[in-house]
Amino acid sequence: MRLGVLDIGSNTGHLLVVDAHGGAAPLPAFSYKEPLRLAEHLDESGAVSEAGILALKSFCASALEVAEDKGCEEMLAFATSAVRDATNSDDVLARVQAQTGVNLEVLPGEDEARLTFLAVRRWFGWSAGRLAVFDIGGGSLEIAGGKDEAPDIAWSLPLGAARLARNHFADGPIDDASLKKLRRKIRADIAKDAGHLLRYGAPDRAAATSKTFRSLARICGAAPSGDGPLVPRALPAAELAEWIPKLVGMGHDELALLPGVSESRTHQILPGALVAEAVMDIFDLSQLEICPWALREGVILERFDHLGFVHH
Repeated sequence: MRLGVLDIGSNTGHLLVVDAHGGAAPLPAFSYKEPLRLAEHLDESGAVSEAGILALKSFCASALEVAEDKGCEEMLAFATSAVRDATNSDDVLARVQAQTGVNLEVLPGEDEARLTFLAVRRWFGWSAGRLAVFDIGGGSLEIAGGKDEAPDIAWSLPLGAARLARNHFADGPIDDASLKKLRRKIRADIAKDAGHLLRYGAPDRAAATSKTFRSLARICGAAPSGDGPLVPRALPAAELAEWIPKLVGMGHDELALLPGVSESRTHQILPGALVAEAVMDIFDLSQLEICPWALREGVILERFDHLGFVHH
């Protein structure tokens, strides 16, 4: 069957069209995306601005047309932390549905972590043993760990790269004292519940997903995306630690020239790097393996499981 998955993230709206049949991995057939930057379209009260709502409605309408044009039998539509945490979340969802017909389901942070974990487990397989999975999105950081397909523990923290950029770097570079204060806060927030994951012992494999981690890995020397998803990629803690002082001293134009960094996300690279480094320090990880599958694939896999497809 052909399925459309519409992911309204804090940075990007992304429709992924996939084909599936029994015993096979979901095969991407078409991808359509636009930068929405909803995490940065919030007013002082924490509501999605009118401009943000208009951009979201326009994208959802276009995505629905694309899904129909591509022959999707079904479209699964969901939104993550930017819409989830907005003070006008219900109004945003109602207006999108009324004017586009798209019914967006808001994923709780724990479900986001759980579904991302499922995708990573399926990608690496049972030989990965006990897995720890980390995902830095635009609005939140998801953490999950376990030895099965469903994680033993999964939680979400408001430490997304776009959220941190908006809250701490909106006026440009910050001074050393402010940077140290932010670094301490990020680490304290992650460490608060770190014991939930650590009490099971060190993971056999630690993986990271999504754009921020992929960009950081690329900066640190990982293979470009053009080499395909099967090339092993990792983000080493030592290399990242060396890069962070360089990132602090770089302007927008310099950051945009780095491999794997899109111009629209240059302001998110440093906050994302601070979160990634904190994760590896707190959980005592020398590196994170980059997994090409993430939340969208998790949503797809769970839906196919319910339809009776079997994946190994």
